[in-house]
Order: sequence, then C-alpha cells, then structure tokens
Amino acid sequence: MADRLFIFDTTLRDGEQVPGCQLNTVEKIQVAKQLEALGVDVIEAGFPISSPGDFNSVVEISKAVTWPTICALTRAVEKDIDCAAEALQYAKRKRIHTGIGTSPSHIKYKFNSTPEEIIERAVAAVKYAKKYVEDVEFYAEDAGRTDNEYLARVIDAVTKAGATVCNIPDTTGFRVPNEYHEKIKYLYEHVDAFAAGKSILSTHCHNDLGMATANTVAGVLAGARQVEVTINGIGERAGNTSLEEVAMIFKTHPDLGIETNINTTKIYPTSRMVSSLMNMPVQPNKAIVGKNAFAHSSGIHQDGVLKNASTYEIMDPKEVGIDDNAIVLTARSGRAALKHRLHVNGVEVDGEKLDKIYEDFLKLADKKKEVTDDDILVLAGADRSETHNVKLDYLQVTTGMGVKSVASIGLAIANEHFEAAASGNGPVDAAIKALKQIIKRQMTLREFTIQAISKGSDDMGKVHMQVEYNGHVYYGFGANTDIVTASVEAYIDCINKFRN
Repeated sequence: MADRLFIFDTTLRDGEQVPGCQLNTVEKIQVAKQLEALGVDVIEAGFPISSPGDFNSVVEISKAVTWPTICALTRAVEKDIDCAAEALQYAKRKRIHTGIGTSPSHIKYKFNSTPEEIIERAVAAVKYAKKYVEDVEFYAEDAGRTDNEYLARVIDAVTKAGATVCNIPDTTGFRVPNEYHEKIKYLYEHVDAFAAGKSILSTHCHNDLGMATANTVAGVLAGARQVEVTINGIGERAGNTSLEEVAMIFKTHPDLGIETNINTTKIYPTSRMVSSLMNMPVQPNKAIVGKNAFAHSSGIHQDGVLKNASTYEIMDPKEVGIDDNAIVLTARSGRAALKHRLHVNGVEVDGEKLDKIYEDFLKLADKKKEVTDDDILVLAGADRSETHNVKLDYLQVTTGMGVKSVASIGLAIANEHFEAAASGNGPVDAAIKALKQIIKRQMTLREFTIQAISKGSDDMGKVHMQVEYNGHVYYGFGANTDIVTASVEAYIDCINKFRN
C-alpha cells in the first residue's frame, strides 16, 4: 500500500512574495478555489499580521473553500498567533504555522540569543498556538544550515509541546539532495514523535542552486510526508519547489510507493491561471507546464513520437491537462512531421509530391524560426485564402482612454456578407464579440499571445490563438501592423479549421 503524501501549497504566501506578483483578495480567492479543485491538502493563505490586506485575504479564503486545511503563518510571537487565530475563525479546518530561526547565524545575528533560549521560545509558541487550534505546524527557519543534532533537540521539544507537523526549510536553497536526505533521515530516527505517528515531517525547499525539487524528493524518500510547494515554482529569489513537478514525479514512479491527492489533469489550467493573475510568465522549457514541455522539433524525435508517443514522452500530456503534444516545424523536422502537419490540415500527400514539398519546406525553414500551417499549405498548393469559408471584409474599432471600445465588423461567408457591432473591455474584446454575433457557435478562447516580428512602432504583430470548439482545440495565426486586425484574423483562422 502506498504512503500518503500531503501537499501544502504556499503559492498565496511564499509565492506572492515575489516582487510584482501581489494579488488582491478576489484574485486570491480565485486561486484558492482552483487549488481546492486541484486537490491540495493545505493552503497557506497568508501572513495575517503582516498587513490588513493579508489578514482579510485569510478571512475570505477561509470562507470560500471547504475541505483543504487553511493555514496562517506567524512568527514565534504571541500577537502574531493571536492575529492568525482571529483570521482563521471561519476556516472549516485550520492550522497555525509558527516558528523561529535555528541556524547559528539566525540565533546570533537575527535574534541575538542562545540555542537554549531559541528552544524555549519555540516551545512557548507551539503551546500558545495550541490554545487556539489543535493542528499546529512548527518551522525551523534555515534548518538547512542548522546542525542536525541541535535541530533534532528543537524538533523533539516542539513535538512534545504538541506540534503536529514539523517543517524543515532549506531556506537559502543551500543543501544538495544527499545532505537534505540525511537531515530528514536523522530527524526521523532521533525524534520519537515521527515513528510513533504523532507528528509528520515536512519539506520546504528553495531553488537557489536549482535543486528544490531534487531536495524535496530526497526528503520524502527519507521519511517526510508533507511537501511545501508552489504553482510554477514561484517564490522568493529563485523560487520554491514546483507542485507540478513533485506530483508528476510520484505519479510517473509508482514504484516509490508515494501517492498524492492531486488531480493532475488540473495542473496545466492552474498553472495558466497563476501565471496570468501574477503576471509571471512560465519559461518555455519549464518541466510539466512549459510551452515546450511536450513540444518536439527534432526530426528523429518527431518521427519517434508520431510512431509511438512513449518513445520520447514519459507521460501523456493529457495527464496534466494539455490536449496533445506539439509537433513544431523547424529546419530540423523530417518528412514524417511535415506529412503529419499537412494531414492535420486536411492535405494528403505522399511519394514524389511530398519530397518536392519537403525540399521547398527546408529552404523556407532555413529562413524562419518556425514554419506555420499557413506556410506549408501554400507550399502544398492549397492556398488557404481560396479555401477559407470565412473571410474578413472590414474592421473598424473605436477605442481610447475614457471611452468604451466599440467594434464594427464585416465578414464574407460563402460569398454572403454579414455585419455586426459590439462593445467590449478593450478593442480586441469588442472585435471578437462582434465576430461571435455573426458566427453563432459555442467557442472558447483558450490562449491568446502576441509577439513582435521585428522591432519598432511600425512593426508587424503576430497573434497566436487557441480556440476550443466541440471538444477540440484549434490553433490560429494572424499577422498585421494593426494588432486588433491580427487578433481577429487569428480567430477567423481557427474558425476555418473547425470540423463540422
């Protein structure tokens, strides 16, 4: 039987400490509800004493979610704990997370104290928190740089005082996996409460040396049964351990005997939500949720994936909420990838014709970073301007500061002309709403990205869109010096690919 690993998400506390990533209360509630749907066990909602906004967010999140434990952070200070308890009053399941620094530098320079006094303060804080809640978590800040023997004395004392979870943070991201493994193992072997099941060990690792996930997994294998993580690995400095990485590591390695409650199909939507709300782009090569995580551009890899996805993929993209892998056409792509992309776009070619198209494709690919569907269809002699059912006749948009954006649009559909107008929250929104008045289908915009092709205010803008229709996701592209026009053209491009 697999051991249960508890997922403690600190996106709304540690993750939100990233400069420029602050959320308002409404946004925090939105994230919290998504984390609940994702299946996290504990949501660290904030640090109530730090600001009225943080206090209010903990209160409102406590009201908004049902089954996850809501956790509030404190220092080992009574007024902090009082404030946290008040903020948690509406939580169905509540936890106070209190603690103090235990490393020599923290004891000497931060607290001007002694090791024995630190133990006394730690015990007092846990006992005080127990007056309010049964579930008390203790953190030994900078445990990564704390001597194991002394750390065990601290942890033994706080578990005897009633700490139900003991957090062992590698606050500075200093440790390497074998060192962190030994630290957790030492605590597990020298503190009776863990083997007795009276308390559990928790990891909290930072990514300063790029080892947060590795250290976290090492800690779990040494006996920790809670991991403190964030969506997309956001957090102070280089970030925290990524929730999605830990969840998928144990899902793809059932032999390790560790299970989580995470609904992995909701990982990607959650990642996109957090990235959008916090204005924190996910690097393309980020494991699990990066744009290129399931993208293949090498011809050898593309051929292998098209024959059998498991050749180069250790997990199904659908397991993390991504519809499918991506075959990206570049100068390194082979005939198999080109044929596949043409097939997806309804063009069947083989033999000499495929060879000729491939020859022309390589010449084009040497000049462009990425070859689009439009490009290859032109190469194949299937010029889409002639086969498109829907074409943009005209577009007029009124927008500006202090006025509501209004768009008028004209479309040609099968040689008939249609017109519509709509207002919206910005010119692109208005234009797409006008478009939807003519194209009356249940369509959902899944992704919308804009990039400049060169530089300058007169530059061409390129728009990429993903639109969901009837259970399928369609990709569209548009390029124009007017970004609103490019957006509408990209949307129309998606519509013209719909399978009726």
